[in-house]
Amino acid sequence: MFATVIAIGLIWGEGIMSDPFDLKPNSPVLIWPAGMPKGREDHGAETVRFEPRPGESDVEITERVNNPTLTLFMPKHPNGTAVMVCPGGGYYILASNLEGTEICEWLNSIGVTAIMLRYRVPSADSDRYGPPLQDAQRGLGLIRAQASRLGIDPARIGVMGFSAGGHLTANLGANSVRSYAVVDAADRVSCQPDFSMLIYPAYLNDIKLGSATPPTFMVQTVDDPIPVTNTLNYASALAAAKVPTEVHVFPVGGHGYGLRKSKDPVSGWPGLAAAWMKTNGWLPSK
Repeated sequence: MFATVIAIGLIWGEGIMSDPFDLKPNSPVLIWPAGMPKGREDHGAETVRFEPRPGESDVEITERVNNPTLTLFMPKHPNGTAVMVCPGGGYYILASNLEGTEICEWLNSIGVTAIMLRYRVPSADSDRYGPPLQDAQRGLGLIRAQASRLGIDPARIGVMGFSAGGHLTANLGANSVRSYAVVDAADRVSCQPDFSMLIYPAYLNDIKLGSATPPTFMVQTVDDPIPVTNTLNYASALAAAKVPTEVHVFPVGGHGYGLRKSKDPVSGWPGLAAAWMKTNGWLPSK
């Protein structure tokens, strides 16, 4: 049973800022100022429901995202690194808190400016991956275009994705050429992330590496319902392409744990990710 269902009206002027060059903390910004590229059917009004998890906070599930947004989360002491966060949900829904806002708050705790991407879902039409990739490319370009104003180093902008969001993160890294026509100045800067972090990613067998695929960090467990070969085979392809890669495989932990603590050692993945960022110069050493 779902505890709560909330209908959301996501239209211009209704709780969402319309200027894509005006990212402000905790204020969702529509990323397509003049309408989106055609790429998916409208599946009806957006809703949010809360899925209970015994012993944990409910998981906020966002359904039918028709108007993609970016939401900025600013740390108290920014260190110049930024990460765009892509929640998962099988390209059908978004786990908005578990793999979105909670992740952004953790990134803030280590000084990273975090920006959550709400991309179009469901994306089960004829082109399953196309519309979310357009949203991710647009989102990354908007962030880089505002880097100076936000105190971000434009060469230290990464992406972190979970499950299907992990696939989107990998797909973004593999496609440096935009898959839509230029909209404005933000589409003339690079939409290529400087580094990628894939947490229990899905569908990686569908990824074709690009010429500039960025350094990649990955975590998965052997008992994940998505076969761990999904990650291992992708890691092998990255190694063959000489892409710097760090992979952590744990025996147990399943899928969809986000940052939430458990008895399983995989709960320590955030420390490993932070250490990887620091080793590679994306986080200050002090």
